[in-house]
Amino acid sequence: MDPNRRRSPRLFFATLFLVSLSLHLQLWAAPSADRPRIIVSSDGEIDDQCSMIRFLLYTNEWDVEGIVTSSSQYHWQGHRWAGDDWIEPNLAAYAEVYPNLLKHDSGYPSPEYLRERTVLGNVKAEGEMEEVTAGSQLIAEALLDETDSRPIWIQAWGGTNTIARALKSIEEDHPHRMAEVAAKCRFFFIWEQDRTYQDYIRPHWGKFEIPTIISDQFEAIAYRWKQVQPPHLQPYFEGSWMKQNILEDHGPLCALYAAHTGDKEGFADGDFRSEGDSPAFLHTIVNGLRSIESPDWGGWGGRYLRVRENTWLDPVPDPGYTYPEGRWYGSNGWGRSSLRPGSTSTPEQRREYFKPMWRWSAAMQNDFAARADWCVEDFANANHAPVIAVKGSIDQTVKPGQSVSLAATATDPDGDSLTYRWWQYTEADSAETSVLIESSESLTDARFTAPHEPGKQVHIILEVSDVGSPPLVSYQRFVFTIQ
Repeated sequence: MDPNRRRSPRLFFATLFLVSLSLHLQLWAAPSADRPRIIVSSDGEIDDQCSMIRFLLYTNEWDVEGIVTSSSQYHWQGHRWAGDDWIEPNLAAYAEVYPNLLKHDSGYPSPEYLRERTVLGNVKAEGEMEEVTAGSQLIAEALLDETDSRPIWIQAWGGTNTIARALKSIEEDHPHRMAEVAAKCRFFFIWEQDRTYQDYIRPHWGKFEIPTIISDQFEAIAYRWKQVQPPHLQPYFEGSWMKQNILEDHGPLCALYAAHTGDKEGFADGDFRSEGDSPAFLHTIVNGLRSIESPDWGGWGGRYLRVRENTWLDPVPDPGYTYPEGRWYGSNGWGRSSLRPGSTSTPEQRREYFKPMWRWSAAMQNDFAARADWCVEDFANANHAPVIAVKGSIDQTVKPGQSVSLAATATDPDGDSLTYRWWQYTEADSAETSVLIESSESLTDARFTAPHEPGKQVHIILEVSDVGSPPLVSYQRFVFTIQ
């Protein structure tokens, strides 16, 4: 690790924080309404492998119900296949850094826990969903489990076929429970990488209106990131940053990260390669942005628009655009198409389309870097995000013209000094008015005047940043509904 990034010990604050952490140990170990439940399915593509490294460093944020290898239109057994056990080296490396991760958060699941839930799904061919597999059974059993009613975010980093097989088994064996199961489902798909969503899930389960996000914005952090990330954010993805913060001297797990090796034209050694699947789990991180409450609220996993039934796709910045009736994938996703030679899209349209992802790039990458430090550093020599607390409600009803006070409290686990910024998330608003936030850099004295737009909402984000290394950001979203 670069010695210039090592932090001087802050034992007093570290001790206070660890005492608090130990008092909450049982809460972290038990299921919590604040901890989303997730199931990952992945086809093992090289960018899935990169996403998996980041994913494992965030497993303290969720109750991981399963990690399932599936197929896709790009990968299956015998066709550009990473192997049935491609995840095993990652889990072995996670086991090595796990004791150190626990120094930072007792919520990290044990390696044994993750291994028990890592299974093979439907992988024999693109879209194969006839065979009942260990992966489809795991998904079905989690959905049928009556001991936990919390929703499950089911992610498809590859095809949706193993998910489809699980749902088909439920339809065949427990048809009377379909509505109950559907009420627990939340889908986040990285494109539709086979036809099973259109051919089976939508026709058979569509009547239950399962909330479904299908992302094309992921291109912002996928193979073509240099075409998408604004110039001022690209340094966070370049080899010099990646080597210093992730790839070198950060333990065996980060050492497995498959960055570019300088053998591809246009990319330097160590350059970020692709994490096209990471938005699926970034969306579910409970970081104060509250993105899981509604896909159009926006967060680290992007922001989405309801286009039909209960299906949410990427907002296309072209008023004359018509969304396809069927699949949303590589052949017709607006973002992917906009990056192809001959596209008639404008730079301004592409900027707006991908902004819901890239606007968080610096904070997201710095947070990744901090967790890479957690693999090798003790608590006192690593950074941890500020903690925001709110006394009142984060959802308020206000009157038109009312002067609305904005206030919170914030502390830093490491004793770092903090800066504050209140801003209006206009893209998430239903109100059309841009409000002026007075004293926007004050934690307790900020205020704005509610617009004269009855029935509309204003979304205000509080960002609290520390001066640690790397600098970290925490958020709190406030939603104001105008009477």
